[in-house]
Amino acid sequence: MKLYSTNNKDLRVSFKEAVFNSMPQDKGLYMPVEIPQLDPAFIENIEQYTLPEIAYQVASALLKDEIPADDLQSLIADAINFEAPAVKLDDKTFVLELFHGPSLAFKDFGARFMSRVMAYFLKDGEQLLDVLVATSGDTGGAVALGFLGVPNTRVTILYPEGKVSPIQELQLTTNGENIRAIEVKGTFDDCQALVKQAFADAELNAKFRLTSANSINISRLIPQTFYYFNTYAQLKKQGHNDVVFSVPSGNFGNIGAGLLAYKLGLPVKQFIAATNVNDTVPRFLATGNYETKPSTQTYSNAMDVGAPSNWVRIMDLFNQDVEALKKVVTAYRFTDEETLAGIKAIDNQFNYVACPHTAIAYLAVEKYRQENPTDESAAVFLSTAHACKFPDIFPADIAVKIEIPEQVTALESKPKQADQLGVDFEGFKAYLLKG
Repeated sequence: MKLYSTNNKDLRVSFKEAVFNSMPQDKGLYMPVEIPQLDPAFIENIEQYTLPEIAYQVASALLKDEIPADDLQSLIADAINFEAPAVKLDDKTFVLELFHGPSLAFKDFGARFMSRVMAYFLKDGEQLLDVLVATSGDTGGAVALGFLGVPNTRVTILYPEGKVSPIQELQLTTNGENIRAIEVKGTFDDCQALVKQAFADAELNAKFRLTSANSINISRLIPQTFYYFNTYAQLKKQGHNDVVFSVPSGNFGNIGAGLLAYKLGLPVKQFIAATNVNDTVPRFLATGNYETKPSTQTYSNAMDVGAPSNWVRIMDLFNQDVEALKKVVTAYRFTDEETLAGIKAIDNQFNYVACPHTAIAYLAVEKYRQENPTDESAAVFLSTAHACKFPDIFPADIAVKIEIPEQVTALESKPKQADQLGVDFEGFKAYLLKG
């Protein structure tokens, strides 16, 4: 598998190099030189395959000879050891539960796969691998648990002060060992900017072996394609061939993975990018003007991103052709008030408790149906996090229905371990240099 930079299509690096270097020095993002078409017979009979089998077929098509078949199968079996059920709510409405992994968020798919890939490529005696990650909520917890105890790695997680939920903060700050957390007095965009500046800093790169665990890393994107194929398999088994996916979107890695699956040959009718008021992409698709803005804090905090990094990948997938993109991707934005109304509507209609990100994806399905009344496709809205992560958002009558998983209860007895920094890069650089 060869990859290029979105800023330099003549660049060629191996998958291993892209995984460890994470972001090209030209500040683009890595993309595969070739996106193969999966065997049509595989797609035609996909309902006969399990999730690990589907994951292997997709990963082996992309990675080719980067990892031997037996090793790749073992890696996938270890990383993707939990289910992703498409729960039927009515005849044509499904919620894809992506929170059954250890950190209770969809990012377990990417973080666990990535950590196993890095561990596979790391050799004894090599320089310590420093993993830098910015999080607006769920990424940090998934990365922390994915890398906890992985030899020869050190993870530094930056998160915005006061802008993650209490459970999310516990997942970030109670690990110890090779995981350290920094509470930044700023926004997620500030955290993300610090990480990107670190990757571009010559002194830091000379001293440390830096890589990212954010969705800018290509090894995060690949495993997220698995659950789109697996969901299609589940629906095909129930007689649905036309499928619409509604994806809660912040940094646009999740829907970017869905669009990569589409380019690999997954027959998706439409993708819906569902955002909160951080609506850079909906505004762009409506006006043609791509204008980032500082992020605004909302109930759906994992989507509080004003400058989504992965949008350049999506534009690259469509060769910068906005009109071609708009045939496949629709985007809607929703306020906090609408989000709360969505949570109540899902509970009233289906007796189902949805986190705020999930509620936004549901609202987007409803809006899409209103605008496309003749579309009879099955609609799948992605549930990206367990509702227990957002206890303060739910009305009391819905909150009492939330079951608290054992791993969350266990976190509450652990002490918080976090350093505090401002948004200036020199302060962050000094922190890293201090070791």
